[in-house]
Amino acid sequence: MIRTALAPRPVRLGAAFTAAAGIALLAGCAPTASEAEEPSTGSTSSSENSDETSSDDTSSDAGSTSGGAYTDGTYTAEGTYATPESVETISVTVTLQDDVITDVEVTGNPQKRESEEYQSKFIGGIAAVVVGQDIDDVQVSRVAGSSLTSGGFNDAIETIKSEAAA
Repeated sequence: MIRTALAPRPVRLGAAFTAAAGIALLAGCAPTASEAEEPSTGSTSSSENSDETSSDDTSSDAGSTSGGAYTDGTYTAEGTYATPESVETISVTVTLQDDVITDVEVTGNPQKRESEEYQSKFIGGIAAVVVGQDIDDVQVSRVAGSSLTSGGFNDAIETIKSEAAA
């Protein structure tokens, strides 16, 4: 008779419990049906945003002051965000008129191949999400399937808001 070596019962039970706990923990990270693959604006923030750091590299080309809280003009800022492989940086340029974003341009300098894919998806979809929105209402969490790039974008928007404050 051939007998295979089995782990002791307490070890098997511990492994089963750990697997079940891991599944339950990961289920909490899944997006809701309304968030899945859909861009969002508003005051919700993504849990990935906690890993970013803000960059001090900003520039602005401010125009005249409108009746709003921000000076009309074109502003540029960099935002950084962490991925599992690297720390990535994007450059965000927005044009404001009466506190509303009338144009946005995002450029990236991806360090990893996967980051290049997600940054290009983000860059292709961000204008549809933020153009026409009041800058105070812009807080993206996922754009075209890219959620980490949103953290860098939100960092840059916060810097731009400070620069443009009237």
